Amino acid sequence: MKSIDVRKPQPFDARDLAACQPVFDTLVREAGVDKASEEAARIAAIVVELYRQGVRDAEHLRIMVEGARGLFSRHAGSSHAAA
Repeated sequence: MKSIDVRKPQPFDARDLAACQPVFDTLVREAGVDKASEEAARIAAIVVELYRQGVRDAEHLRIMVEGARGLFSRHAGSSHAAA
């Protein structure tokens, strides 16, 4: 019989939230998204998931979320191009 390794995620505590909140705030502000919107909820979910996966540097986390959500295209002067 096969076994599946299901690991329970570590609790997300106040320190984790304190690390993620500024990144979330910056992303929604720069994207012009209302914090109560579905888009903001998706951004928050991506921030938390990447953080749980070990992305702890705020700038790196922000860049990864922008890429995941396609937000980089909203920045003037962006050097990113569609593939």
